[in-house]
Amino acid sequence: MLDEIVSAIPKFADPNMLVGTETADDAGVYRLSDDLAIINTVDYFTPIVDDPYTFGVIAVTNSLSDVYSMGGVPRTALNIVLWDKTLPTSALGDILRGGADTLHKAGCALVGGHSVEAPELMYGTAVTGVVHPDEFVRNCDAQVGDTLILSKPLGVGILTTSAKYDKISAAQLQPAIDSMSMLNDGAGEVLREFGAHAATDITGFGLLGHAHEMAAGSGLAIELHADAVPALDHVIEQIGQGVYTMVCGTNKEYLGDAIAFDDGVAPEWQQLLMEAETSGGLLLSVEPGKAADVVEGLKMKGCSQAAVVGRVIDGESGRIEVRA
Repeated sequence: MLDEIVSAIPKFADPNMLVGTETADDAGVYRLSDDLAIINTVDYFTPIVDDPYTFGVIAVTNSLSDVYSMGGVPRTALNIVLWDKTLPTSALGDILRGGADTLHKAGCALVGGHSVEAPELMYGTAVTGVVHPDEFVRNCDAQVGDTLILSKPLGVGILTTSAKYDKISAAQLQPAIDSMSMLNDGAGEVLREFGAHAATDITGFGLLGHAHEMAAGSGLAIELHADAVPALDHVIEQIGQGVYTMVCGTNKEYLGDAIAFDDGVAPEWQQLLMEAETSGGLLLSVEPGKAADVVEGLKMKGCSQAAVVGRVIDGESGRIEVRA
């Protein structure tokens, strides 16, 4: 339905619009000069953790990821706040402080923002980044034979949902918080250094959803290996106990027949691959001869669980074949 709505929006021809709404890319890219383009993106959501400061950190980390996945560097940001006035104002201060600290860490200037009263709290940022017009990376330029590498483990959606219902301890949740709070700047540096053909960050559509967008945009298929996908501790156990996110069913319906699982892929892993992530890692499509160096480079940047998870193959556009 959303695709139909977006496709109906009038298009305005502009030779400087390098990436717009025609593809399912993570951000837009607009050329300002022969050697400078800007990357524009926006994201905001409801709290995924209880601590206001940590929520601010995660929300901004998530927003910045779109710029990193496009091969850019974030420069400015605007706060977006939907504020539930029944909440203590001190919480808003903590949220904004967490966001500001994260922007400072990323070298991104906070230049303002906008707030409105709403029945439910939401927070995020609109981010502008920069990139050379010839060097941005899209999610639709994967090539046959490319190796697919994931920079962060899956499972933050499951663990935060488990925590909401007191199914795991604070200590068991902490690795998920650490993962969501980790900037993808290091992964962005690696994708630029090794010339990734395509990249995307893993968020609400889950690994399979974003891999599907990469495959469909590239007019190719993807083969994923479930046993190679990194996952946070306790995630498979929690899925086995019936934990799921509200988005998982929607993602499954959206993907439909585009996904084919081998018989040996356990139901828990099938679910995890479709589960929503927040502030997830980058999925990189790189030349196979560079794969080992890319994984090593990611680990040197702090992505300790970075791993090869599949490859790009010739096949039906957008199809994902998941092997055990």
